[in-house]
Amino acid sequence: MTRPTDLLPEGLEDRLPASAARITTAMRACLDVLHRHGYERVRPPLLEFERSLASRMQGIRTQAMFRFVDPASLRTLALRSDITPQVGRIAATSMKAAPRPLRLAYCGETALIRASQLDPARERLQLGAELVGADTIAAASEIAMVAIEALQAAGLTGISVDFTLPDLVDTLAERDGDTDPDQIEAIRRELDTKDAGGLRDAGGEAYLPLLYAAGPFDRALADLRAFDAGGALGTRLDGLEAIAARIAAVHGDAVRLTLDPTERYGFEYQTWFGFTLYAEGLRGAAGRGGTYRIGGSEEAATGFSLYVDHLAEAAPEAERGRAIYLPLGHDVEAAARLRAEGWRTLAQLGEGEDAAALGCTHVLEGAGVKELEQDR
Repeated sequence: MTRPTDLLPEGLEDRLPASAARITTAMRACLDVLHRHGYERVRPPLLEFERSLASRMQGIRTQAMFRFVDPASLRTLALRSDITPQVGRIAATSMKAAPRPLRLAYCGETALIRASQLDPARERLQLGAELVGADTIAAASEIAMVAIEALQAAGLTGISVDFTLPDLVDTLAERDGDTDPDQIEAIRRELDTKDAGGLRDAGGEAYLPLLYAAGPFDRALADLRAFDAGGALGTRLDGLEAIAARIAAVHGDAVRLTLDPTERYGFEYQTWFGFTLYAEGLRGAAGRGGTYRIGGSEEAATGFSLYVDHLAEAAPEAERGRAIYLPLGHDVEAAARLRAEGWRTLAQLGEGEDAAALGCTHVLEGAGVKELEQDR
């Protein structure tokens, strides 16, 4: 019977053994990919001064974070909701003198005061990579392709990448000489909701073609080039085409490429390039990435983030491995040898235990292993 005191807050949940094993397996697979590509892992603290977190990335809202006063310093602390700003701080301070480009990886828990309707979880395991000191096609391509490889290593299939241009409206407004910030924000809002009527009412009729320049990458890119008669987007569109070509050269039709140039959800601090990752069997996005500037140093960087506990929902079930039951008085040296060979062992603690019910497939007899008879 569940007591009221046993209930968890909304958006938080226990991960039982099968789910926890699936998350751990996916996490290790992703981190192995980052390690093989030269990304070195850092571990920022769970808490930081609120002001520090807010200053490292444009668009970071500390109101979405749990905050409280540090009794030691009497300054406001914040429980991180995103690890990327912390990696930016590390790159700009402790590793300021490290050779560039700097490749860093991370994995850790994050928390939100409120979750979105699209993703009700308030605690997430964030894993990612940041490539600091490069704002090039090569850097953006590497990050996107490493992110795809990480998802594949975690066992996800049917992967698709949706490109976007986070600063698109700003670029077009600058081209057209629009300086009214309220109108520009209204145009962004109507583009976000894909509302043609609202876009006209906001004075953004010239932006209407952007609502339809979305879908399969090649067609959407052609529509964007036709819209960009003055060439203000030329460099950005050439960059997207080059990145897509590199992904297609490696993955062919195995990875689907799409383009939605006005998508801004989840791109609070990205600059000219952004992408969202999707996978078969997964509700919502598997992860996001793009280019940005580190606040304070203004150094260019490119990165991606995956939420492992979410993407693990579509990952294959983790293998439990072979398990051997160790009876009372068993040969401890034989048991140690079996563990070194990769077996799992469960030692008997008392009379009346059921080895099969405990998940064992074998039993140690002397120095040998015997398979348990399973109920048919």
